[in-house]
Amino acid sequence: MGDGTVRLAVVDDHALFVRGLELLLSATTDGRAHVVGSTTDAAGAAALVARCAPDLALVDLHMPPPGGLRAIAAVRRTSPRVRIVAMSGSDDPAPAVEALRCGAEGYLPKTSEPEDLLPPLLAVLDGWAVMPGALLRRLVGHARAPGLNLDDEERRLLRAIATGEGPATIAERMHTSERTVKRMTASLLRKLRVTNRVEAAALAGRAGLLDERPDR
Repeated sequence: MGDGTVRLAVVDDHALFVRGLELLLSATTDGRAHVVGSTTDAAGAAALVARCAPDLALVDLHMPPPGGLRAIAAVRRTSPRVRIVAMSGSDDPAPAVEALRCGAEGYLPKTSEPEDLLPPLLAVLDGWAVMPGALLRRLVGHARAPGLNLDDEERRLLRAIATGEGPATIAERMHTSERTVKRMTASLLRKLRVTNRVEAAALAGRAGLLDERPDR
């Protein structure tokens, strides 16, 4: 992504979806994201990614055997530097959780609006985990954790992470730089004693932060 563009590999058993995605990216990203390779065969995912060397691989979870989850695991083993985002047309949270366990850095529904697709992909490339807030709320349910000892700024940051906002959006909302947001995030993860943003998001849900009215 050194030239400012995002190179994508797409693993999906519906060729029409792949073609549609190519057209949508062309129409909505001003050339900042484009598909450099695709396959409709989950078994060929790892070879495709190794061959075309994308920045990020989009993998459909619901594919014929060996399936999307095994494709994600294979890509993670053979191309560890490539970021992976799982996609699905289902609102079932279980496959999304399994995708993260297999090595995906994010999950996006196929019902996402075209103009909303690029920001989460850029966030994943910047080291963030992404997941729709509605799905995250289903994952954590209405369980509650003991109160978090956080100040107002830390609570706002944790809520933003939990709802899938990227560093640029958070920086704008908090009137600071992306570099500062990344530093604050690292400090917050240490304070919460979690190792990644997905764990932090789950903790936010258990603590009830997702039910609070967001600050604007």
